[in-house]
Formats: sequence, C-alpha cells, structure tokens
Amino acid sequence: MTAILDRATTPTTLASPLRLSLAPDGVRAGRLDGAWWPRSRDLLLELPSLAAEIDERWGRITRVTVNPAQWPLIPRRIPVTGHTVHAGWFTTEQDEHTIAVFSYAPRRLTLLVVPPETDATGAARLMAAAAGPANTSTASDLLAAQTGDGAAKPASRSDFLPSAVAPSNGAGEADRRADIARDRAASWPVPA
Repeated sequence: MTAILDRATTPTTLASPLRLSLAPDGVRAGRLDGAWWPRSRDLLLELPSLAAEIDERWGRITRVTVNPAQWPLIPRRIPVTGHTVHAGWFTTEQDEHTIAVFSYAPRRLTLLVVPPETDATGAARLMAAAAGPANTSTASDLLAAQTGDGAAKPASRSDFLPSAVAPSNGAGEADRRADIARDRAASWPVPA
C-alpha cells in the first residue's frame, strides 16, 4: 500500500526543525545577520516557524520584507502564533536573496535566504558564511560564490513554480493557503 501525503493537510514545516543560523550576539555583524533555509518558496507556510523563533529571541515580529524574484506569492498579512505579520516587497531596494525581519524592539535582521533546492552541504556553507561576524559579502555575492558562475537564481519565476505566473485561480489558492496557515498557527502553543 502506498501512502500519499497531501501538503495541504500535513504540517511538514511544523514537524521539521527550523534551519536558521544567526550571527553571535555582542559581535559586530557584517552585512548579514545570518541565514534562513526554508523548505519551500511558500512564504505563507514558511514564515510562521521563523517568526516563532525570532519572537522568542527579540520580541514579536511586526513585519517582513522580501524581494518577489524569489517568492511567487507575497501575502500582505501572514498569520503566525498569536498575531499577524505584515509582509512587503521591494524589487530594487532589497537584495533578492534576503528577508528583512522587523520587531517591536528597535531591531532589524537581514537574513540570507538559502534557496530551498540547495543541497545540505552547500546550505551549511552558506549559513556559516552569512552568520560569520567577519562577513562583508551581500547575499547575492555569497550565492554567486557558492555556484561558481554567478547563476544563483532560477531564470524566471516559472522555473520554480509554474503557477506563479498563471493568474487563473491565484486569489483562491492564496485564500486556501492562508486558511491552512491560520489553522496551523491556531494549534501552536502560545509562549508563556
């Protein structure tokens, strides 16, 4: 008998540990504050686990910004445990391989987003380099050095998610994923 797991009903991001590497506290960090290696390019499903970890360390996350070159769908609001995170995007102002995380505390984290399809060895190197206090490279520079040819991104958004460019039922799909994320966030224990 073959079991088929439906991503819509299986909380894969909840069961898997968060892949996050941060620069040490108290040390002047370089251009990046660390790296995050999500399992997919679905911000709605990936952000809640990142928010839970950062909320615990630096206070509640209020908003994030990303570059749409790497995220096919960027919802304006993302439900996470106990609150909603506002999401925005920039095409030229922000390196396409980063996520900027803002919290109530006067803190901004700029994290390299390691592409989900990166192998474990390459991801470990990228995460260590991005979290190194002596790092002065941009996220795109680190990825270009990793690939060796400067081709750190897919040729187009349709290369990693064909539905990203097909507007047929985008709003319905976004609503469905928002409902799934809300259900998952509601089942998480509220930190004391």
